[in-house]
Amino acid sequence: MFTLSGFADEVSDDFAQQMDIFEAEGIKHIELRGILGKNVADLTMDEAKQVKSMMDDRGFALSAIGSPIGKIKISDDFEPHLDKLKHCVELAEFFDAPFIRLFSYFIPEGEDPAGYRDEVMRRMKAKAEAAEGSAVVLLHENERHIYGETGPRCKDILDEVGSPKLKGIVDPANYVICGEDPYECWSSMKEETVYFHVKDAKKEGGIQPAGLGDGRFPDIFKEVVERGFDGFTSLEPHLSKAHASRGETAPDLFKWASDSLKKVIADAGGEWK
Repeated sequence: MFTLSGFADEVSDDFAQQMDIFEAEGIKHIELRGILGKNVADLTMDEAKQVKSMMDDRGFALSAIGSPIGKIKISDDFEPHLDKLKHCVELAEFFDAPFIRLFSYFIPEGEDPAGYRDEVMRRMKAKAEAAEGSAVVLLHENERHIYGETGPRCKDILDEVGSPKLKGIVDPANYVICGEDPYECWSSMKEETVYFHVKDAKKEGGIQPAGLGDGRFPDIFKEVVERGFDGFTSLEPHLSKAHASRGETAPDLFKWASDSLKKVIADAGGEWK
């Protein structure tokens, strides 16, 4: 069973309108990233209470905290960033969010990522340790220009850290953009992949809804259904604009993205809620 979620800050800056748009698509989970004019990682606990009250009134819940943790240079100071992650863990527990999305650091342009492997792993292990003692699981997302840009390096992170507190997100569009085969990347770490970000892309032609690009959503989801997947698929369409920290998707384009995802799930023999 696929539980639908999404980055609601893509469709509007107004939280009530975000929930209206999601509710119209039968989506009652949000991957919280931008809210109250700031990133979720910067929310105070009082602000978190305000957001949760709004969600509770509408019957919404969080699938994940869409944090920016790890989306800094590998040369940037780590300790303040680790403190921010610990705050995200507090937020996730407050919201009853099972997951926190994070990344594995920007590598200097033109340099060999292998030269930074030890520091990346040190940081990723420290982050996994920060989640110990909580009910929260951290999810590493593949992203362009970070250490975990390619399938083999994403698998390297999950294997080296080897913690139940660190699992994987697969974003097929990001793999396409990086010249990777999304199916092969997912297949190499299917046991550790517990969450999907849903946007597609053409090798030449830009971002597309699921199933309309080269992200191999039909192939991945067919096998995912056969394996009895029960988890979240989070819409991150980026169909209007794509920025470094977030995307934008007009409400009509979000419906297109939602309908396309539901079709891919149905064609794969799966169900969604």
